[in-house]
Amino acid sequence: MTTPAVTLFHAPHTRSTGVLTLLEELGVAYELNVLNLKAGEQRKPEYLAVNPMGKVPAVRHGDALITEQVALYIYLADAFPDSGLAPAIGDPLRGPYLRWIAFYGSCFEPAVVDRALKREPAPMATSPYGDYATTIKTIDDQLAQGDYLLGDRFSAADVLWGTALGWTTGFGLVAHTPAIDAYIARVAARPAFVGARAKDAQLAAAQA
Repeated sequence: MTTPAVTLFHAPHTRSTGVLTLLEELGVAYELNVLNLKAGEQRKPEYLAVNPMGKVPAVRHGDALITEQVALYIYLADAFPDSGLAPAIGDPLRGPYLRWIAFYGSCFEPAVVDRALKREPAPMATSPYGDYATTIKTIDDQLAQGDYLLGDRFSAADVLWGTALGWTTGFGLVAHTPAIDAYIARVAARPAFVGARAKDAQLAAAQA
């Protein structure tokens, strides 16, 4: 049997779940290298050789080793273009697609982490996201305009945001709005999301 070209270094119920979902959406063969974070496997030398930060997810694709969540979405969707999950360079939707992926990492996640830790953001002029309310309104306004971030086109950006909004609303870090709730329900019903959640539940149970 041929070894899959893609290996995902994964821990259940982490940010890595979104990349697991993306691989399911892409429909490519992949291998899971599952780490038990409670056992500290992410801090062992074997994994630090993969990612010195000791974080998941990470992906090995042939000779390429990719870390950092946002980079993984961009890389994988581009590496498997037949899936149609990434607008190609030259497509007018390429810019908005990259915008929303970058907005997640540069604005949304820092804002949510500050909110979760109940710490004051940096002054507006130096804060990477400006202020929390504007950050959340920006994504909420976009989701009110169509089924997905790119209107009627589903993309890898929706895997990222659908996963993230699911857990941030679940933890009360982002307020429920009609647009956000409808979006979460829409993407969560996709077979890849359902399958990834089931796989994650099995992995978590095995580690319990």
